[in-house]
Amino acid sequence: MIIDLDALKNLITKRTDEIEQIVAGSGYLVRTVVGVGTYLLDLDGNVDLLTAKQQVTFERFIKPLLEKSI
Repeated sequence: MIIDLDALKNLITKRTDEIEQIVAGSGYLVRTVVGVGTYLLDLDGNVDLLTAKQQVTFERFIKPLLEKSI
C-alpha cells in the first residue's frame, strides 16, 4: 500500500476529532494512534517497518480514515 504522506500528516494534525470518534470505546488511546501515524511519517510511509502492534493500530484506525479521505 502506498501511503499519501500529505493525507497522513493532515489526519494526525487536523483530523484528530475523527481519530477520537473511531477510537471511542476500543480501549485504544488517541495519542497511541497519533503516535503510530507520526512514526509512520518518519518512516516515509513504509508500513512494513512498523511492529506487529503498530501494524494492527494502522490497519484498524489509520487506514480506514485515510481511505475515507480519498
